[in-house]
Amino acid sequence: MRRQLAVILTVLLTVSAIGPAVAGAGTGTGAAAQDSQPQCEYPLTMTDATGEDVTIEAEPESVVTLYPGDAQLAYSIGAEDKVVGMPVGQYTESLEAGDRTDITGDDGATPVAEEIIGLNPDVVLAANIALYNEDLLEQLEDAGITVVVLDTATSLDDVRENVRVTGQVTGECESAAETVQWMDERLDIYEDALANESAPLAYYDGGENGDTHGTETFQHEVMTTAGLTNLAAEEDQTGWVQLNSEVVVDANPEWIIYPDRTESPPSAGALEGTTAVSEDNVVAVDDNAMSQPGPNVVYAIETIVEDVHPEVYDDIEGDLEDVDEEYRDDGNESDDGSESDGDNESAIPGFGTAAALIALLAAAGVVARRR
Repeated sequence: MRRQLAVILTVLLTVSAIGPAVAGAGTGTGAAAQDSQPQCEYPLTMTDATGEDVTIEAEPESVVTLYPGDAQLAYSIGAEDKVVGMPVGQYTESLEAGDRTDITGDDGATPVAEEIIGLNPDVVLAANIALYNEDLLEQLEDAGITVVVLDTATSLDDVRENVRVTGQVTGECESAAETVQWMDERLDIYEDALANESAPLAYYDGGENGDTHGTETFQHEVMTTAGLTNLAAEEDQTGWVQLNSEVVVDANPEWIIYPDRTESPPSAGALEGTTAVSEDNVVAVDDNAMSQPGPNVVYAIETIVEDVHPEVYDDIEGDLEDVDEEYRDDGNESDDGSESDGDNESAIPGFGTAAALIALLAAAGVVARRR
């Protein structure tokens, strides 16, 4: 496990995306193996990403979300009223933090045990990046605080499971199920509309070092669901990898997808010989939507479809709006009356690249295991 962590941290030092961290972290099978239709009945015992059984004695009244992406998950299912502590700053600026306690340090990303313990929450929800912060998890355990660590999401099914488990952890199972249904209806629209369309070859340009994703990542499924053929997958790559630019140029992708943290594809200079660069077939997607395994992945797909398959998008735009309107009418809105309108900035951003890197480098150098 130490060797695995060293490899992951080495990649993260040269990679500007959260994906490698998420793809390499959790090895447990717990949360992802939960019932597809979970019920909020307490006491509730589940096996989380640490491989240990976690018991929630009663429906939580107070929740701390350890990382920005966890806060987004809680907000996405309407559990924000129970959130008493969360990261407050640029990585959660699309949320209404209000008077909730900022549980991070000066960097705005690394959780501080003392802040969390002082809140004495009923439960802490943690992305599996927490597995690299052994000291933090041990301090919370010693303080008698229940922590549920989410499994790694390697597919869109795993993203759905993150939502369901968040519902169980926060006592919002019905709302979580509605959020999954909303995702499914949008995903069905994409799938049906693109069934007979060609799937041009595309390269996800995640950084200047050739950072990209192959199979066994939810980002791969984002691309294929959006009607693309993933170049890295065609090169038999699995997980988050670094692909030599010569390989990409030889494959000659028609499109380049890249995170919007940069103004242009990070590797554009090395890929000038490709059709994608010469014809300016590039698509910037919300970095958070593409990096965080939460409901916002549907908007990353929408962005790609709109640019790569514009005629298809014109046909389905109204259907997507109808789905959103249906769920808004069902009461899926925040206490201040704001609603998710499909705008990436107001929807569910994820952890964020810089925050993930800061948190990992600040974490302990071993994978956490509760004792």
